[in-house]
Amino acid sequence: MERVSQKMSGLQFNLGPLKEPLGFIKVLQWIFSIFAFATCGGYSGYTSIKVNCSGTKNETFKAAFGYPFRLNTVVFKDLDSKYCNNTWHPTHLVGDFSSSAQFFVTFAVLVFLYCMAALVLYVGYLHLYRGAGKLPMIDFVITMVVTLLWLISTSAWAKALTDIKVSTGPDMVLDIPFCHLSPKSCLFDAVSSMGSLNVSVVIGFLNLILWAGNAWFVYKETNLHNPPEAPAPGGTPAPAGM
Repeated sequence: MERVSQKMSGLQFNLGPLKEPLGFIKVLQWIFSIFAFATCGGYSGYTSIKVNCSGTKNETFKAAFGYPFRLNTVVFKDLDSKYCNNTWHPTHLVGDFSSSAQFFVTFAVLVFLYCMAALVLYVGYLHLYRGAGKLPMIDFVITMVVTLLWLISTSAWAKALTDIKVSTGPDMVLDIPFCHLSPKSCLFDAVSSMGSLNVSVVIGFLNLILWAGNAWFVYKETNLHNPPEAPAPGGTPAPAGM
């Protein structure tokens, strides 16, 4: 028990593992996880339409939206309900994409925290990591699970982003009852750039590649790749030469 406690408390700071694929890729995973939740969770934008009533000039109205993309709670602002002889009513955007967005961002934050913990283990307790058979195996199992979850979360977020673009693009006028009252009563105006959201999807798939590739290097640390050597069976010493 004393030896185990000594190993647990024996911090041996060494940056050498960061030069190995095991540690270097973990640093990349840590950085890319930051980009993943920052590019998605930090987004805010708007979409706008031009509304026209007979005898009046066109008015441009905006609806601001952002993470977590509950578009069904977003209302076009600065538009009086009495506009156009009370034919305009408070209008929401269509769709709730918060589940996919929050899953992606929350998962990226958890990966960020795990990478920090793993780097501390690699840099400060590598002797414990490589000296105990269970830690590399736990690391390998987590790596495989994270790889799968990057695939699931990024795919779900990519599909949600496609739907967000539809709900805030030119086709959104089809879902506004007022716009069906007369021809050309509504015209799509503009929508803010979603470049950072596109980047978040790309980074999500890059994370998938990083974690899938790193699985091999973690696997090499486990007993599955390097089983412990069995002690040589004891035997009688060979007789001395005559």
